[in-house]
Formats: sequence, C-alpha cells, structure tokens
Amino acid sequence: MVELKEITPDNFEEVLNLKVAEHQKSFVSTVAYSLAQAWLYKSAYPFAIYADEKAVGFIMLGYYEARKQYTLWKFLIDERYQNKGYGRKALQLAIDYLIDTFEVTEIFTGVSLGNETAKHLYASVGFEATGVVEDNMEEMKYVPHRHKTI
Repeated sequence: MVELKEITPDNFEEVLNLKVAEHQKSFVSTVAYSLAQAWLYKSAYPFAIYADEKAVGFIMLGYYEARKQYTLWKFLIDERYQNKGYGRKALQLAIDYLIDTFEVTEIFTGVSLGNETAKHLYASVGFEATGVVEDNMEEMKYVPHRHKTI
C-alpha cells in the first residue's frame, strides 16, 4: 500500500537518505534542498512516500503565488524502489490531496528537458504538455475534471 506521510522527527533521517540514480541527479533536487525550500516558502507541502511502511520517495506540492497556481514541485522515487508502480500511485495521491484540500481546477509541473521517463509518468496520470518551455523545463498541466482517477 502506497501512502503519503507527513515528515516528522521520527522519519526525517529516513527521508533525507532517499536518493535517485546517478544519471537522474540533474533532473531533481535533493530532499534536503527541497525541505529547505519548504521551510523558506511557507506555501509548500512536503510528504514522504511510503510503501508497506518503508520510505520509498519524496513529493512536494506547492502554491506558486506569482502565477496563482498549485504545483507538483518536487518528486522523486529512491533508486532502489523505482519501476515498482510507487511513483504513479504517489502522483495520484498527490493529485487527490490537492483536489480534496484546495479544490484545485488545475495542477502544474515542470519536467526537465530530456527527462522522458518523468514526462511519460506524468502523462500516464493525465498531465499534458502546455507547450511552454522555460529555464530548461517543459510545463505540464493536469485538469481534474478531464481525467478519471486511478
């Protein structure tokens, strides 16, 4: 069972130890850097991704005030737990969290150019490319009423 859990003193070290494969490091921030951003920008919602009581990933959602957008800001599955379906389930949980908590009508994310694996994963849950490319990132958007949840 995959679930999103709050990051607490009890799981902090476990979450900090999550890492992507070497070839993926240019695509995603470390958990430590992401948590620092969450502390600095109060409109961030970081979660540990758990599967069967084991931390397998990290996801951070946020509200981007300048654009008035809810975002999937950070996302990683530890290299030891990739390709097991955890990422797709975690994305759906994150989408459901934003819809249930904030009644969002759209969710945005950015995918590093060249990260076709992430782009495919986001597309598999309903994100669509918007055509906007900025700062080496391709923007994708999810519109809840267009997609049936998993």
